[in-house]
Amino acid sequence: MQTFDNIMISPVPDIIGALQTILASSRAIISANLDTPYSSFPNTDHSVIELKDRCISAIVAERQEQSDATLHEISALETVMHGIQNLREQLVKKKGEITQSMNLHKGLVSPLWRLPNEILSEIFVHCLPTHHHLWPASVSAPMFLTNICRRWREVAANMPKLWCRLRLQEAEGRNWQRTAFCYDLWLKRSQGLQLSLSLGCFQGRLTNIQSLLRPYINQVSSLSIHVSRQVPELMFTDLLALEELTISVLYLDVLPAVAQSISRQRLTLRSLSVKGLAFDLQCLSSLNSVWAHLTNVEIAITQPNAVIHMLRLCPNLSSFTIRAAFVGHREVLEPFTHTELRSLRIDQSNSVLTETLSGLFDALSLPKLRVFEARYVRRWPHEELKAFLVRSNCPLESLTFGFGVTMTDKQRAEYIAIIPSLEVVVDSLRQDHFV
Repeated sequence: MQTFDNIMISPVPDIIGALQTILASSRAIISANLDTPYSSFPNTDHSVIELKDRCISAIVAERQEQSDATLHEISALETVMHGIQNLREQLVKKKGEITQSMNLHKGLVSPLWRLPNEILSEIFVHCLPTHHHLWPASVSAPMFLTNICRRWREVAANMPKLWCRLRLQEAEGRNWQRTAFCYDLWLKRSQGLQLSLSLGCFQGRLTNIQSLLRPYINQVSSLSIHVSRQVPELMFTDLLALEELTISVLYLDVLPAVAQSISRQRLTLRSLSVKGLAFDLQCLSSLNSVWAHLTNVEIAITQPNAVIHMLRLCPNLSSFTIRAAFVGHREVLEPFTHTELRSLRIDQSNSVLTETLSGLFDALSLPKLRVFEARYVRRWPHEELKAFLVRSNCPLESLTFGFGVTMTDKQRAEYIAIIPSLEVVVDSLRQDHFV
Protein backbone atom coordinates (compact mmCIF):
# COMPACT_ATOMS: atom_id res chain seq x y z
CA MET A 1 0.00 0.00 0.00
CA GLN A 2 1.16 3.55 -0.64
CA THR A 3 0.08 6.84 0.90
CA PHE A 4 -0.77 10.05 -0.90
CA ASP A 5 -1.33 13.03 1.43
CA ASN A 6 -2.47 10.69 4.21
CA ILE A 7 -4.98 8.93 1.93
CA MET A 8 -4.45 5.18 1.60
CA ILE A 9 -4.44 4.05 -2.02
CA SER A 10 -3.99 0.44 -3.19
CA PRO A 11 -1.24 0.37 -5.84
CA VAL A 12 -2.76 -0.03 -9.26
CA PRO A 13 -0.15 -2.63 -10.49
CA ASP A 14 -0.99 -4.93 -7.54
CA ILE A 15 -4.67 -4.77 -8.41
CA ILE A 16 -3.95 -5.42 -12.09
CA GLY A 17 -1.65 -8.36 -11.22
CA ALA A 18 -4.25 -9.92 -8.92
CA LEU A 19 -6.91 -9.47 -11.55
CA GLN A 20 -4.73 -11.18 -14.23
CA THR A 21 -4.12 -14.14 -11.91
CA ILE A 22 -7.85 -14.50 -11.28
CA LEU A 23 -8.62 -14.30 -14.99
CA ALA A 24 -6.07 -17.02 -15.83
CA SER A 25 -7.32 -19.45 -13.21
CA SER A 26 -10.94 -18.61 -13.94
CA ARG A 27 -10.48 -19.48 -17.62
CA ALA A 28 -9.48 -23.03 -16.65
CA ILE A 29 -12.58 -23.36 -14.45
CA ILE A 30 -14.90 -21.84 -17.01
CA SER A 31 -13.54 -24.01 -19.87
CA ALA A 32 -13.67 -27.28 -17.87
CA ASN A 33 -15.85 -29.94 -19.53
CA LEU A 34 -18.48 -31.23 -17.09
CA ASP A 35 -19.93 -33.91 -19.37
CA THR A 36 -19.58 -37.59 -18.26
CA PRO A 37 -21.00 -40.90 -19.47
CA TYR A 38 -23.66 -40.43 -16.84
CA SER A 39 -24.73 -36.90 -17.82
CA SER A 40 -27.78 -38.20 -19.75
CA PHE A 41 -30.10 -38.74 -16.79
CA PRO A 42 -32.25 -40.62 -15.98
CA ASN A 43 -30.47 -43.82 -16.88
CA THR A 44 -32.79 -46.82 -16.84
CA ASP A 45 -29.95 -49.34 -16.49
CA HIS A 46 -29.63 -49.31 -12.70
CA SER A 47 -27.20 -52.22 -12.75
CA VAL A 48 -24.67 -50.16 -14.70
CA ILE A 49 -24.89 -47.34 -12.12
CA GLU A 50 -24.35 -49.76 -9.28
CA LEU A 51 -21.32 -51.28 -11.02
CA LYS A 52 -19.85 -47.81 -11.60
CA ASP A 53 -20.68 -46.46 -8.12
CA ARG A 54 -17.08 -45.81 -7.24
CA CYS A 55 -16.49 -43.94 -10.50
CA ILE A 56 -19.50 -41.69 -9.87
CA SER A 57 -18.31 -40.95 -6.34
CA ALA A 58 -15.01 -39.79 -7.79
CA ILE A 59 -16.84 -37.46 -10.18
CA VAL A 60 -18.84 -35.91 -7.29
CA ALA A 61 -15.63 -35.39 -5.34
CA GLU A 62 -14.07 -33.69 -8.37
CA ARG A 63 -17.11 -31.42 -8.75
CA GLN A 64 -16.84 -30.43 -5.09
CA GLU A 65 -13.22 -29.43 -5.64
CA GLN A 66 -14.26 -27.44 -8.70
CA SER A 67 -17.05 -25.72 -6.72
CA ASP A 68 -14.64 -24.80 -3.92
CA ALA A 69 -12.17 -23.43 -6.45
CA THR A 70 -14.91 -21.38 -8.13
CA LEU A 71 -16.02 -19.90 -4.79
CA HIS A 72 -12.41 -19.04 -4.04
CA GLU A 73 -12.11 -17.24 -7.38
CA ILE A 74 -15.39 -15.37 -6.78
CA SER A 75 -14.17 -14.26 -3.35
CA ALA A 76 -10.84 -13.15 -4.77
CA LEU A 77 -12.59 -11.26 -7.57
CA GLU A 78 -14.91 -9.51 -5.09
CA THR A 79 -11.86 -8.48 -3.08
CA VAL A 80 -10.29 -6.99 -6.19
CA MET A 81 -13.57 -5.27 -7.13
CA HIS A 82 -13.81 -3.80 -3.64
CA GLY A 83 -10.25 -2.57 -3.98
CA ILE A 84 -11.07 -1.01 -7.34
CA GLN A 85 -14.17 0.69 -5.91
CA ASN A 86 -12.23 1.95 -2.90
CA LEU A 87 -9.46 3.20 -5.15
CA ARG A 88 -11.99 4.98 -7.35
CA GLU A 89 -13.60 6.71 -4.37
CA GLN A 90 -10.20 7.88 -3.12
CA LEU A 91 -9.22 9.14 -6.55
CA VAL A 92 -12.54 11.00 -6.97
CA LYS A 93 -12.02 12.60 -3.55
CA LYS A 94 -8.46 13.51 -4.43
CA LYS A 95 -9.61 14.98 -7.75
CA GLY A 96 -12.02 17.23 -5.86
CA GLU A 97 -9.24 18.35 -3.52
CA ILE A 98 -6.95 19.00 -6.46
CA THR A 99 -9.67 21.05 -8.20
CA GLN A 100 -10.30 23.03 -5.02
CA SER A 101 -6.59 23.69 -4.58
CA MET A 102 -6.28 24.69 -8.23
CA ASN A 103 -9.21 27.10 -7.98
CA LEU A 104 -7.80 28.55 -4.78
CA HIS A 105 -4.45 29.28 -6.39
CA LYS A 106 -6.16 30.65 -9.51
CA GLY A 107 -8.06 32.96 -7.19
CA LEU A 108 -4.81 34.27 -5.75
CA VAL A 109 -4.13 36.01 -9.08
CA SER A 110 -7.75 37.14 -9.50
CA PRO A 111 -8.59 40.83 -8.90
CA LEU A 112 -11.54 39.66 -6.78
CA TRP A 113 -9.19 37.90 -4.36
CA ARG A 114 -7.19 41.08 -3.92
CA LEU A 115 -10.23 43.13 -2.92
CA PRO A 116 -9.97 44.54 0.60
CA ASN A 117 -12.30 43.02 3.17
CA GLU A 118 -14.21 46.30 3.37
CA ILE A 119 -15.09 46.17 -0.34
CA LEU A 120 -15.91 42.47 -0.16
CA SER A 121 -18.21 43.19 2.79
CA GLU A 122 -20.15 45.78 0.79
CA ILE A 123 -20.56 43.27 -2.05
CA PHE A 124 -21.88 40.70 0.43
CA VAL A 125 -24.51 43.15 1.68
CA HIS A 126 -25.83 43.56 -1.86
CA CYS A 127 -26.01 39.77 -2.23
CA LEU A 128 -28.76 39.52 0.38
CA PRO A 129 -32.25 38.64 -0.91
CA THR A 130 -34.51 41.65 -1.30
CA HIS A 131 -37.41 40.29 0.78
CA HIS A 132 -37.54 41.42 4.37
CA HIS A 133 -36.73 38.25 6.32
CA LEU A 134 -34.36 35.43 5.40
CA TRP A 135 -34.54 31.66 5.69
CA PRO A 136 -31.30 29.94 6.84
CA ALA A 137 -30.90 28.15 3.50
CA SER A 138 -27.51 27.03 2.17
CA VAL A 139 -28.46 28.00 -1.41
CA SER A 140 -29.01 31.70 -0.68
CA ALA A 141 -27.07 34.51 0.95
CA PRO A 142 -25.74 34.91 3.53
CA MET A 143 -25.34 31.14 4.16
CA PHE A 144 -24.23 30.57 0.57
CA LEU A 145 -21.36 33.03 0.97
CA THR A 146 -19.83 30.93 3.75
CA ASN A 147 -19.48 27.93 1.41
CA ILE A 148 -17.31 29.53 -1.29
CA CYS A 149 -13.91 29.55 0.36
CA ARG A 150 -12.28 30.02 3.76
CA ARG A 151 -11.70 33.74 3.29
CA TRP A 152 -15.29 34.40 2.23
CA ARG A 153 -16.53 32.33 5.16
CA GLU A 154 -14.43 34.32 7.61
CA VAL A 155 -15.53 37.67 6.16
CA ALA A 156 -19.23 36.74 6.03
CA ALA A 157 -19.31 35.11 9.46
CA ASN A 158 -17.81 38.25 11.00
CA MET A 159 -20.27 40.67 9.36
CA PRO A 160 -23.06 41.16 11.93
CA LYS A 161 -25.24 43.14 9.52
CA LEU A 162 -25.65 40.02 7.35
CA TRP A 163 -27.27 38.13 10.23
CA CYS A 164 -29.81 40.62 11.61
CA ARG A 165 -32.87 39.43 9.65
CA LEU A 166 -34.27 35.95 10.22
CA ARG A 167 -37.49 34.05 9.63
CA LEU A 168 -38.23 31.35 12.21
CA GLN A 169 -40.83 28.59 12.24
CA GLU A 170 -41.99 26.79 15.39
CA ALA A 171 -41.34 23.01 15.30
CA GLU A 172 -40.92 20.06 17.64
CA GLY A 173 -38.86 16.88 18.03
CA ARG A 174 -35.71 16.07 16.09
CA ASN A 175 -36.53 18.55 13.36
CA TRP A 176 -36.57 21.35 15.92
CA GLN A 177 -33.20 20.33 17.44
CA ARG A 178 -31.52 20.52 14.06
CA THR A 179 -33.30 23.74 13.09
CA ALA A 180 -32.66 25.39 16.46
CA PHE A 181 -28.91 24.85 16.03
CA CYS A 182 -29.01 26.76 12.71
CA TYR A 183 -31.14 29.56 14.21
CA ASP A 184 -28.83 29.95 17.19
CA LEU A 185 -25.68 30.04 15.04
CA TRP A 186 -27.31 32.69 12.84
CA LEU A 187 -28.32 34.87 15.81
CA LYS A 188 -24.89 34.62 17.47
CA ARG A 189 -23.33 36.03 14.33
CA SER A 190 -25.43 39.20 14.74
CA GLN A 191 -23.04 40.08 17.60
CA GLY A 192 -25.53 42.17 19.54
CA LEU A 193 -26.95 44.27 16.68
CA GLN A 194 -30.68 44.94 16.53
CA LEU A 195 -32.69 42.02 15.15
CA SER A 196 -35.63 41.93 12.76
CA LEU A 197 -37.46 38.62 13.15
CA SER A 198 -40.44 36.94 11.51
CA LEU A 199 -42.15 34.14 13.46
CA GLY A 200 -44.54 31.56 12.05
CA CYS A 201 -47.01 30.30 14.65
CA PHE A 202 -49.84 28.10 13.39
CA GLN A 203 -50.25 25.84 16.44
CA GLY A 204 -51.03 28.50 19.03
CA ARG A 205 -47.69 28.39 20.85
CA LEU A 206 -44.15 29.63 20.53
CA THR A 207 -42.56 27.67 23.39
CA ASN A 208 -39.43 26.51 21.60
CA ILE A 209 -38.85 29.83 19.85
CA GLN A 210 -39.28 31.73 23.12
CA SER A 211 -36.62 29.57 24.77
CA LEU A 212 -34.28 29.97 21.79
CA LEU A 213 -34.63 33.76 21.64
CA ARG A 214 -34.32 34.47 25.34
CA PRO A 215 -30.56 35.32 25.18
CA TYR A 216 -31.28 37.73 22.29
CA ILE A 217 -34.45 39.34 23.61
CA ASN A 218 -32.87 42.77 24.13
CA GLN A 219 -31.78 42.85 20.48
CA VAL A 220 -35.27 42.40 18.96
CA SER A 221 -36.35 45.75 17.51
CA SER A 222 -38.67 44.48 14.77
CA LEU A 223 -41.04 41.53 15.09
CA SER A 224 -43.49 40.03 12.60
CA ILE A 225 -45.83 37.26 13.78
CA HIS A 226 -48.03 35.11 11.53
CA VAL A 227 -50.85 33.28 13.34
CA SER A 228 -53.98 31.32 12.44
CA ARG A 229 -56.84 30.82 14.92
CA GLN A 230 -54.86 30.57 18.14
CA VAL A 231 -53.03 33.67 19.27
CA PRO A 232 -49.99 33.10 21.50
CA GLU A 233 -48.75 35.61 24.00
CA LEU A 234 -46.68 37.95 21.87
CA MET A 235 -43.35 36.58 23.00
CA PHE A 236 -42.33 38.18 26.30
CA THR A 237 -43.38 41.11 28.41
CA ASP A 238 -39.82 42.43 28.42
CA LEU A 239 -39.40 43.25 24.72
CA LEU A 240 -38.13 46.64 25.73
CA ALA A 241 -36.20 47.22 22.49
CA LEU A 242 -39.18 46.44 20.24
CA GLU A 243 -40.06 49.34 17.94
CA GLU A 244 -41.87 47.66 15.02
CA LEU A 245 -44.62 45.04 15.35
CA THR A 246 -46.48 43.34 12.50
CA ILE A 247 -49.26 40.81 13.09
CA SER A 248 -50.78 38.80 10.24
CA VAL A 249 -53.79 36.58 10.93
CA LEU A 250 -55.80 34.15 8.83
CA TYR A 251 -59.16 34.27 10.60
CA LEU A 252 -61.25 37.24 11.71
CA ASP A 253 -62.51 35.61 14.92
CA VAL A 254 -59.14 36.11 16.64
CA LEU A 255 -59.50 39.92 16.71
CA PRO A 256 -60.33 40.19 20.45
CA ALA A 257 -57.44 37.89 21.35
CA VAL A 258 -55.01 39.92 19.21
CA ALA A 259 -56.12 43.20 20.79
CA GLN A 260 -55.88 41.75 24.29
CA SER A 261 -52.48 40.22 23.67
CA ILE A 262 -51.02 43.49 22.36
CA SER A 263 -52.45 45.53 25.23
CA ARG A 264 -50.79 43.26 27.82
CA GLN A 265 -47.30 44.02 26.61
CA ARG A 266 -45.14 46.81 28.02
CA LEU A 267 -44.30 48.20 24.61
CA THR A 268 -43.11 51.56 23.34
CA LEU A 269 -43.76 50.87 19.67
CA ARG A 270 -42.98 53.24 16.83
CA SER A 271 -44.67 51.17 14.13
CA LEU A 272 -47.70 48.85 14.25
CA SER A 273 -49.16 46.87 11.36
CA VAL A 274 -52.12 44.49 11.70
CA LYS A 275 -53.03 42.51 8.58
CA GLY A 276 -56.11 40.38 8.06
CA LEU A 277 -58.28 42.04 10.74
CA ALA A 278 -60.60 45.06 10.81
CA PHE A 279 -60.82 47.12 14.01
CA ASP A 280 -63.84 48.97 15.32
CA LEU A 281 -63.99 51.74 17.91
CA GLN A 282 -64.17 49.31 20.84
CA CYS A 283 -61.09 47.31 19.80
CA LEU A 284 -59.09 50.47 19.16
CA SER A 285 -59.99 51.75 22.62
CA SER A 286 -58.69 48.54 24.19
CA LEU A 287 -55.24 49.43 22.84
CA ASN A 288 -55.02 52.89 24.38
CA SER A 289 -51.67 52.06 26.02
CA VAL A 290 -50.04 51.30 22.66
CA TRP A 291 -50.86 54.34 20.51
CA ALA A 292 -48.98 57.12 22.31
CA HIS A 293 -45.52 56.62 20.76
CA LEU A 294 -46.55 55.36 17.33
CA THR A 295 -45.27 57.17 14.24
CA ASN A 296 -46.42 54.60 11.65
CA VAL A 297 -49.67 52.58 11.56
CA GLU A 298 -51.10 50.12 9.00
CA ILE A 299 -54.52 48.87 9.99
CA ALA A 300 -58.04 48.11 8.75
CA ILE A 301 -60.90 50.07 10.36
CA THR A 302 -64.65 49.58 10.02
CA GLN A 303 -65.90 53.03 11.13
CA PRO A 304 -64.91 56.59 10.14
CA ASN A 305 -65.30 57.76 13.76
CA ALA A 306 -62.78 55.07 14.75
CA VAL A 307 -60.28 56.70 12.38
CA ILE A 308 -60.73 60.05 14.15
CA HIS A 309 -60.44 58.31 17.52
CA MET A 310 -57.20 56.58 16.54
CA LEU A 311 -55.68 59.83 15.27
CA ARG A 312 -56.47 61.42 18.64
CA LEU A 313 -54.65 58.56 20.37
CA CYS A 314 -51.60 58.94 18.10
CA PRO A 315 -50.37 62.53 18.45
CA ASN A 316 -46.95 61.63 16.97
CA LEU A 317 -48.28 59.72 13.96
CA SER A 318 -46.40 60.54 10.77
CA SER A 319 -47.56 57.79 8.36
CA PHE A 320 -51.02 56.21 8.31
CA THR A 321 -52.08 53.40 5.97
CA ILE A 322 -55.73 52.45 6.33
CA ARG A 323 -57.88 49.78 4.75
CA ALA A 324 -61.23 51.51 4.98
CA ALA A 325 -63.66 48.63 5.53
CA PHE A 326 -66.40 51.13 6.36
CA VAL A 327 -69.94 49.95 7.00
CA GLY A 328 -73.07 52.06 7.40
CA HIS A 329 -73.90 55.47 5.96
CA ARG A 330 -72.26 58.85 5.92
CA GLU A 331 -72.16 60.42 9.33
CA VAL A 332 -71.30 63.88 10.60
CA LEU A 333 -68.01 63.68 12.48
CA GLU A 334 -66.53 66.17 14.88
CA PRO A 335 -63.80 68.19 13.11
CA PHE A 336 -60.30 67.12 13.98
CA THR A 337 -56.84 68.42 13.06
CA HIS A 338 -53.76 66.22 13.28
CA THR A 339 -50.64 68.36 13.26
CA GLU A 340 -47.99 65.68 12.51
CA LEU A 341 -49.38 63.35 9.83
CA ARG A 342 -47.33 63.55 6.63
CA SER A 343 -48.41 60.44 4.70
CA LEU A 344 -51.93 59.07 4.25
CA ARG A 345 -52.79 55.96 2.21
CA ILE A 346 -56.33 54.67 1.84
CA ASP A 347 -57.42 51.32 0.41
CA GLN A 348 -61.22 51.36 0.28
CA SER A 349 -62.42 47.74 0.27
CA ASN A 350 -66.12 48.57 -0.11
CA SER A 351 -66.62 50.83 -3.10
CA VAL A 352 -70.43 50.90 -2.63
CA LEU A 353 -70.15 52.87 0.62
CA THR A 354 -67.90 55.67 -0.60
CA GLU A 355 -70.13 58.26 1.08
CA THR A 356 -68.68 57.24 4.44
CA LEU A 357 -65.27 58.24 3.14
CA SER A 358 -66.71 61.63 2.19
CA GLY A 359 -67.73 62.21 5.81
CA LEU A 360 -64.17 61.49 6.93
CA PHE A 361 -62.74 64.08 4.51
CA ASP A 362 -65.27 66.62 5.76
CA ALA A 363 -63.98 66.25 9.32
CA LEU A 364 -60.22 65.97 8.83
CA SER A 365 -57.55 68.65 8.52
CA LEU A 366 -53.94 67.62 7.98
CA PRO A 367 -51.74 70.73 7.70
CA LYS A 368 -48.44 68.80 7.25
CA LEU A 369 -49.63 66.22 4.73
CA ARG A 370 -47.12 65.63 1.90
CA VAL A 371 -48.13 62.29 0.40
CA PHE A 372 -51.65 61.00 -0.30
CA GLU A 373 -52.54 57.71 -2.03
CA ALA A 374 -55.83 55.98 -2.66
CA ARG A 375 -56.98 52.90 -4.55
CA TYR A 376 -60.03 50.68 -4.98
CA VAL A 377 -62.31 53.71 -4.48
CA ARG A 378 -64.46 53.57 -7.58
CA ARG A 379 -66.72 56.48 -6.67
CA TRP A 380 -64.11 58.94 -5.58
CA PRO A 381 -65.36 61.91 -3.46
CA HIS A 382 -63.73 64.57 -5.62
CA GLU A 383 -65.40 67.66 -4.17
CA GLU A 384 -64.79 66.56 -0.58
CA LEU A 385 -61.09 65.97 -1.32
CA LYS A 386 -60.75 69.45 -2.85
CA ALA A 387 -62.36 71.00 0.22
CA PHE A 388 -60.04 68.91 2.42
CA LEU A 389 -56.94 70.20 0.59
CA VAL A 390 -58.08 73.81 0.81
CA ARG A 391 -58.94 73.51 4.50
CA SER A 392 -55.70 71.71 5.38
CA ASN A 393 -53.54 74.17 3.43
CA CYS A 394 -50.91 71.42 3.40
CA PRO A 395 -47.61 71.20 1.45
CA LEU A 396 -48.86 68.19 -0.53
CA GLU A 397 -46.23 66.95 -2.99
CA SER A 398 -47.76 63.75 -4.38
CA LEU A 399 -51.39 62.75 -5.03
CA THR A 400 -51.54 59.15 -6.30
CA PHE A 401 -54.62 57.21 -7.40
CA GLY A 402 -54.10 53.49 -7.89
CA PHE A 403 -56.16 50.62 -9.26
CA GLY A 404 -59.93 51.17 -9.14
CA VAL A 405 -59.83 54.98 -9.15
CA THR A 406 -60.78 56.95 -12.25
CA MET A 407 -60.01 60.62 -12.83
CA THR A 408 -60.73 63.09 -15.59
CA ASP A 409 -58.35 65.71 -16.92
CA LYS A 410 -60.63 68.37 -15.46
CA GLN A 411 -60.39 66.89 -11.98
CA ARG A 412 -56.61 66.67 -12.25
CA ALA A 413 -56.46 70.34 -13.25
CA GLU A 414 -58.64 71.32 -10.28
CA TYR A 415 -56.23 69.63 -7.84
CA ILE A 416 -53.24 71.37 -9.40
CA ALA A 417 -55.08 74.69 -9.24
CA ILE A 418 -55.21 74.31 -5.46
CA ILE A 419 -51.54 73.25 -5.14
CA PRO A 420 -49.60 74.27 -8.29
CA SER A 421 -46.50 72.19 -7.43
CA LEU A 422 -48.58 69.04 -6.89
CA GLU A 423 -47.72 65.87 -8.81
CA VAL A 424 -50.89 63.92 -9.66
CA VAL A 425 -50.34 60.28 -10.63
CA VAL A 426 -52.98 57.84 -11.85
CA ASP A 427 -51.48 54.34 -11.79
CA SER A 428 -54.21 51.85 -12.71
CA LEU A 429 -51.73 48.95 -12.95
CA ARG A 430 -50.81 48.86 -9.29
CA GLN A 431 -53.20 46.42 -7.66
CA ASP A 432 -51.42 45.52 -4.43
CA HIS A 433 -53.18 46.05 -1.10
CA PHE A 434 -51.65 48.22 1.56
CA VAL A 435 -52.92 45.97 4.35
